[in-house]
Amino acid sequence: MSERLEMPPGLLTIPEFMEWVDRQPKGTYELVAGRVVVEAMAPALIRHARTKMAAWLALREALRRDHSGCEAFMDGVGVQVGTDTIRIPDASVNCGQVPDNDSRVLPEPVVVVEVLSPSTHREDTVGKFRDYFRIPSVRHYLILDPEALVVLHHRRDGDGTIQSAILGAGPLTLDPPGITVQVESLFED
Repeated sequence: MSERLEMPPGLLTIPEFMEWVDRQPKGTYELVAGRVVVEAMAPALIRHARTKMAAWLALREALRRDHSGCEAFMDGVGVQVGTDTIRIPDASVNCGQVPDNDSRVLPEPVVVVEVLSPSTHREDTVGKFRDYFRIPSVRHYLILDPEALVVLHHRRDGDGTIQSAILGAGPLTLDPPGITVQVESLFED
């Protein structure tokens, strides 16, 4: 493995991106419209890290409690958007096809979660919103604001209509996969 980040000279396909990632130092990399995006290497705020973990734990526990057959994942696992983009959500839920242990992308993401930070606010609310709903299996996109303690829930209905709600407390139903979590549980106390 190389010790220095080597940016590719042009646009990459997803297989080329996967080969490129294997040669890079540890880090978080996304592929957006064929271009490599390097996530900021600065350490995350503790609030951000705690919110990611709380969201993953709340989703995981709800999935186990309701015997959904789906699985929750923390950041690091990608979701493929079309033929030229791989995003890395802060948390996600995969249903249906079970992911292969040697894969880097989820086969059927149903829920994707991003935790807002000052540096990613615009991309989380615009770019990732657009990309996540290009994935046919995605039904819910949750944007968590750890400062305001609110969730922006974007839900795609069966007819393709996307509805949005801002929630500060109470139950949040995610169907599919058929689970309910308390909004408060998505944030660290």
